[in-house]
Amino acid sequence: MLAALGTLVFLNVYAPQSLLPVLAREFQADAAQVGGVIGSTMLAMALASPLVGVLADALGRRRTVLWAFALLTVPAVLAALAPTLPLLSAARFLQGLLIPGVMVALTSYIGEEVAPAGRARALTLYVTGTVLGGFLGRFLAGVLDARFGWHAAFWGLALSALVGFMLARAGLPPERAFRPSRDPRTVLQSLRRHLHTPALLATCAVGFLILFTLVGTFNTLTLRLSAAPYALNSAQTGAIFAVYLLGVVITPVAGPLLARRGPRFALLTAAGASVCGLLLTLAAPLPLIILGVAAGACGVFLAQSAALAAVQRSVTGARSLASGLYHLSYYGGAAVASLVAGHMFEAGGWPGVVPLVVGSMALAAVAGVLGWRRG
Repeated sequence: MLAALGTLVFLNVYAPQSLLPVLAREFQADAAQVGGVIGSTMLAMALASPLVGVLADALGRRRTVLWAFALLTVPAVLAALAPTLPLLSAARFLQGLLIPGVMVALTSYIGEEVAPAGRARALTLYVTGTVLGGFLGRFLAGVLDARFGWHAAFWGLALSALVGFMLARAGLPPERAFRPSRDPRTVLQSLRRHLHTPALLATCAVGFLILFTLVGTFNTLTLRLSAAPYALNSAQTGAIFAVYLLGVVITPVAGPLLARRGPRFALLTAAGASVCGLLLTLAAPLPLIILGVAAGACGVFLAQSAALAAVQRSVTGARSLASGLYHLSYYGGAAVASLVAGHMFEAGGWPGVVPLVVGSMALAAVAGVLGWRRG
């Protein structure tokens, strides 16, 4: 159930990434402008996550998940009907406001309702579902665009949100350990406590940097591969995201093994894999680019598993608020990457993007090693 819900919500997050070259031609936009279709969603997710955390702590995790899935159908339909790039980005911003309702509440649900012995595995399964959703969103959007046009991809997202609502309503068990927190003073006390928890702050920094790496890479990769000498269409660039499927295999297997050595070891291993893979993408042959991107993506997935587990370990109360603060940083990194990487690609092409994302992943390793040691 957790993996399925993670898949369905993440269909909505990155689906337009394989459509960016198509949208750039459709609306006569450059890399930074068309990157706003992704960046607007990430910005909204970052801004909404702490507020959603407060809401889920007050109303309940399951109820928040249900409402978020139900309302996600509306901006997906608006995106499908958008006649201009600014209106499409506005619809995507609305999607971003609602997506944390599933993610923040669901990770907090796991932290409370799953026994400690099985919590790391449950979080890994959820992350595995998000990895699969990240691939399927991009891949199916490319396939639907090639067959029916880019509007069809957003109609598909509306359908996925409806399926998520029905699945969560039928199969997500009611909470047993949840205790509502509705006193504003309690919320402020919890926020103050979280902001004075070094391990949580370090985890937020790690989240910002690892998603900066992932979004900065894939936003510009589609633009690189749609140009000469590769000249891939949207379906073909969508297929490149099949490297995400490696994460479906590697994350549930390697995640628990690395977790036994501790989060610092897991993060260092993940960052090393990402940096090596991203450097490999500087090669010209397409198979080497795909191999490098696969290694880079798998490293990010493993780092995300370690960071999510660190969030739940570093707090004992107001878990949704803590998760919301983490997602604020995490998707804030994506919003910044959508803009910065786009400008870097315009200025220096792919050789300008690689040092940016490699440096970001290296900084994530430093932040985790130093911050989690103090924690």
